Amino acid sequence: MKKLNRRQLMAAAAFGVLAGVATGRGFAAEVANPYHLIDPTMISVGSMGDAKPYTFTDANGEFGGFDVELFRDVARRLGFDKDHVTFTGQDFSALMPSVANGRFDVAVAAIGTTEARKKTVDFSDGYLAGYLTVITADPAIKNADDLAGKRVGTVQGTLQETYAKAHFTKSDIVDFPDNNSAISALNSGTVDAHFLDYEAAKQYGERFKGLRLAINIPSFDAPAGFVVRKGNDAFREALNKALHEAMQDGTWKRLYIKWFPGSPMPEQYLPK
Repeated sequence: MKKLNRRQLMAAAAFGVLAGVATGRGFAAEVANPYHLIDPTMISVGSMGDAKPYTFTDANGEFGGFDVELFRDVARRLGFDKDHVTFTGQDFSALMPSVANGRFDVAVAAIGTTEARKKTVDFSDGYLAGYLTVITADPAIKNADDLAGKRVGTVQGTLQETYAKAHFTKSDIVDFPDNNSAISALNSGTVDAHFLDYEAAKQYGERFKGLRLAINIPSFDAPAGFVVRKGNDAFREALNKALHEAMQDGTWKRLYIKWFPGSPMPEQYLPK
């Protein structure tokens, strides 16, 4: 499908309205909205404000992070500049239902692709993969067996929650709405450990010197993807094309180095 920029979309909208008046047929919406967006001139994005370095808000409430910058670049390739991509923060557990119910066009928050999730929403091709990590202040926790009898925090609706409840069966799994509240509980001693993404764990470990990354578990079979409404193939395919362009021209690599300095770089996302 040929990509349309915002000016072309507006022109198509005007033409469609006139044609619809002339012919009595209302096909303007289809012509003007090739990606089936809520607003054809704006991409509405659901995200998280506390998942640094993926997605977060700064002191001014502006969204930033690897996922945010990557999506803005992808959207630009579809003809939508920064002013026509709006980010709204939500709890992680609400993101995919909000896309499925039409509140957002897309969810962007390092959301792992799984078969269970694909029953209700669609995913773009993957753009990030890594590790799941247990962070703790307890020096006795060195492997998964050491979590037996411990209270382990997870963010509700994440891969970590699913993995923990399936594999940390001798632990008491405690759900939180976001990482910040879980880390607060960890620092206060309400939980013994928190299970989250490696890169986010690394950020918290640097911020709170009493915490350490105790256990790293590979998670390469559920790469992060952009979440779109089920059946919106036009938007998903356009995102895929732009995403692969960003990988091939080195944009993905540049952003990865910026946001994950020193971290191993997955080869599948580098220029071929």
